[in-house]
Amino acid sequence: MESNWIGLLTAGLFLTILMADGVISWTGEIHGRVVCDVCGDSSIGPEDHVLQGAEVAVLCITKSGEVLNYQAFTNSNGIYTVAETMPESERWDACLARPISSFHSHCTHLGDGSFGVKFSYNHPSGYSHTVRPFVYRQAVVPAYCA
Repeated sequence: MESNWIGLLTAGLFLTILMADGVISWTGEIHGRVVCDVCGDSSIGPEDHVLQGAEVAVLCITKSGEVLNYQAFTNSNGIYTVAETMPESERWDACLARPISSFHSHCTHLGDGSFGVKFSYNHPSGYSHTVRPFVYRQAVVPAYCA
């Protein structure tokens, strides 16, 4: 019971110090999808599927010039997410998202225009930026795609 009270007191003191210094926190989020374009036709159709476990790198430069490097993997819906909370003065200014690898042996070739996306990040705290899907293609297009 006493350790809980001390923990609460310490957390309250920390928040008071942050507020006294005028530090305002900011939270940002970047997310996107990774897809296997089975027929290689550059359009998402019923034959295509999301890629779970695909690796994506996101590099962001902050307002103060610091470069932050994030690594994310897609979930079962093919979605990756990067999120950060930091002081408002250190928030993201610009970012680059790029696919690193697909662990699906049948779909490992990056599609056209899927080498990376640069963007400015000018969203207020609590908002997110959606990156267009990254597309991998199969080495051999199935006969039913013709």
